[in-house]
Amino acid sequence: MRKLIFALAAAAIALGGAGCMQQKAQRYGMVLGVKTEKLDEYKKLHAAVWPDVLKMIEQCNIRNYSIYVHQLDDGRYYLFSYFEYYGDDFKADMAKMAADPVTQKWWEHCEPCQVPVKNRKEGEWWANMEEVFHMD
Repeated sequence: MRKLIFALAAAAIALGGAGCMQQKAQRYGMVLGVKTEKLDEYKKLHAAVWPDVLKMIEQCNIRNYSIYVHQLDDGRYYLFSYFEYYGDDFKADMAKMAADPVTQKWWEHCEPCQVPVKNRKEGEWWANMEEVFHMD
């Protein structure tokens, strides 16, 4: 996880110098369940995210990306992700990411660990969350 955060931070700093960080970010929070028996595997995957996956995330205009885990009162574990999007066509960038063969292979390793929440919108794997507060 630390390597992922360092890689994303380094990319954000490098792009910031190129003027890419000047536009306003769209913030996204998402939630997804994770299988208790797969939690350690999920953590190991994210402790060593494949470099080409990180490159694709960057190419799709995503910065400041984090994933957190917490066990709620129901006994289940949930993942919370936060990222900032700096592009101008989120849908197209997400389609680009979904079409990438390396990303698809990465998802093949991650998805068996995950449990989508039941009340997500059609077409979502990670359920989008509503932002109710932000302080700059």
